[in-house]
Order: sequence, then C-alpha cells, then structure tokens
Amino acid sequence: MILAMINLWDPTHVGGLLTIAITALLLGLVHGFTPDEHTWPITFSYAIGSYSSKKGLKAGVIFSLAFTLQRALASELAYLGFSRLYTFTNINYIVYVIVGLVMLLAGLMIVKKRTIFHYDLPFFKNHHVDDKNNDGANIFSDPRPWMPAVHGFLAGWGFGAFAIIIYTILAPATHSASWAWMPGALFGLGTMIMQALAGLLFGYIASKRGLSPQAVRRVALKTAGNTLTYGGLAFILGGIFGQFFPNIANLSFRTGLQVHNLYNLGIAFILVIFSVILVGGITLVRQTKIEITKIKLSN
Repeated sequence: MILAMINLWDPTHVGGLLTIAITALLLGLVHGFTPDEHTWPITFSYAIGSYSSKKGLKAGVIFSLAFTLQRALASELAYLGFSRLYTFTNINYIVYVIVGLVMLLAGLMIVKKRTIFHYDLPFFKNHHVDDKNNDGANIFSDPRPWMPAVHGFLAGWGFGAFAIIIYTILAPATHSASWAWMPGALFGLGTMIMQALAGLLFGYIASKRGLSPQAVRRVALKTAGNTLTYGGLAFILGGIFGQFFPNIANLSFRTGLQVHNLYNLGIAFILVIFSVILVGGITLVRQTKIEITKIKLSN
C-alpha cells in the first residue's frame, strides 16, 4: 500500500513519515546509481586510487558519510526556513568552482606536484608509495582518508532535482523540526549504499589488472591523480562559465526518461563523462598498457 503511494519522479503527496522515509531512501539509491557530477568523479578517483576492493569500499563509504551528514543538516535547515540559501541563482556553479579547486589540489598532492604542501604537519603529511622515478624519488602519494570526506561534505551543497525534492517537499512534509533531518539523512544513506558498491567495483578494477603490486599502485594513483586534477580543472572552468553565461550553461538535451539525472543531459553530464570516462578511463587503460610494455621489455 505504501509503495503504491511512492512517486520518485514527482512526489507531491508523500503521506506520513514512513512513506517519506522510503521515498528519500529510494531517491538516494537512484542518485547514487545515475551519473551525477557531485558523486561519480570523486568516488571513482578515490576508489581507484585505493587500488583494492576493501579500500575502494572504504573510500566510497567515507565520501558518502560526509555527504549524508551534509544532506541531513541541509534538510533540517530547509525545514527551518533556510531553503532559499540553497536556491539562489547559480549556486551549482559556485559549488562547481569550490569542489573543482579541492579536486585539483587533491590530484596534485597525489602526483606530488604540490610544493605548497610541504608542511611538516600530520594533517598534510603524505603517505608515500615505493614507486620511484629515474632519480629515485617518490612520484606518488596515497590519498588520505580526509580527502573524500571533505569532498563529500562540499559536494553535498550542489543543488538539483533531488535536492529540490528533499528540501521543498519531503523535509516540510515531516511537519516537525525533530524529524526534518530524516529525509536528507536517508537520501544520503541510499546514495551511500550505491557509492559504496561503486567504490568496491572501482577498487576491484584497479586491483585486478594482472600486474605486480607496485605496478598496480602506479596505475591506480596515476589514474586517480589525473581524474582529480583534470576533472577539477573542468569543474572550475564549468563553474566560471556558468556564472558568466548561465543561459548557455543551462542548455540541456531532454531524453524523455523520467529518471532524475537522466531526464535532462547538460553540463553536469558532460563533467561526469569528461572526468570519469575520458580522463579516468583513458588514463587507466593507457597506464595499464605502459606497465604491460615494461614487463615485456624486462623479460
């Protein structure tokens, strides 16, 4: 009976708390599964950079927990009357620039092009792998656990169809400040389930390349570093472009599929394809071929 009342496309009438909870959770599952610029590039980067299924799963969970915390907080604030803060003109493009800057810095840290991070502080101390260049110097650093956490919290402030439903329909429908956080939290939980599975998959892909452990590290960290660095640059440029030319940036292609994130394909979809498929995918394939060639030449 409750499931018959749920409308994930346009949940105008959501009923009681149980229906709201189920709707929010299912929306989160859809959000985590569909190509989303606020989740896919970051989960892919850190999961691949973890170069194992277990660590990839961990990266996906850390990112999503921070995302869940943000959505619960924003859902509560929306109920208390702060929803207009999330909906002012071009907020997504501002978030793009902020997230892009953090992605860029994280990518540069991983590939060790980061002279500004030579602080002797535990927070910035880098975990080096044993990969060396011709001078015997470390060329990669493992991503730190705080990186996906920071990204998850910042990316959560992005605003789209899912956020509109959570903040303007589900949170107010709870009719209680004591429960207003719940739609955002369950939406984040649904996203976390899918992102954790994605992290597990990406980590598995990174670990099953038929290479030595050191070669796997080089491929994984190069892929993560490139995805974050060039993906971050794309986010920054996309955010700046959207600020100055919103009419053009807001153009999209309508697919007709009544699934949020798939109904209109625009700049968000382009950022996902560029970061994950073009940069991440091509780097993964190219670096794997390089490592295989090294093995053949050494035999």
